[in-house]
Amino acid sequence: MAYQMQPGPTPQMMVAGGNRNVKNLPFNAAGEREWSNGFCSCCDDCGTCFLSAFCPCIVYSQNKSRVEHLERQGYPHPDGGASCTGDCCVHCLLAGFGFGWVLQMGARSAIRLRYRIAGGAFGDCCAACCCTPCELTQGSRELELEERSMAKY
Repeated sequence: MAYQMQPGPTPQMMVAGGNRNVKNLPFNAAGEREWSNGFCSCCDDCGTCFLSAFCPCIVYSQNKSRVEHLERQGYPHPDGGASCTGDCCVHCLLAGFGFGWVLQMGARSAIRLRYRIAGGAFGDCCAACCCTPCELTQGSRELELEERSMAKY
């Protein structure tokens, strides 16, 4: 009787850190998937959505520090993301002139690249410019899924 080896891990399985595709969403031919939560489902996380609507600089700073911490350290930010940082101040200043979305594009792109989510700069721009609370909440929820998967180990 001949034994065969099991197949190796696929991209949708575990990658250094936590599970980057907790909901096991299918990948397209380019190796990309959709967001785990819909753009307009931001009210499913009322606290983050509310904070994003009235103090987007805080959620932007938290998301940015969380994704950077995951990239550098390989585990979740111990404080759930840094809130009042230089990034928060710069976002607040730019948002005062109506340009906070410019920074959000970069953070959204970093999240998309980390999780191999389909999309591009134009979609990031539209999302950040047209509905800041939805865009920031969607990014926060994507990060939270991976962070929760790490708590299991």
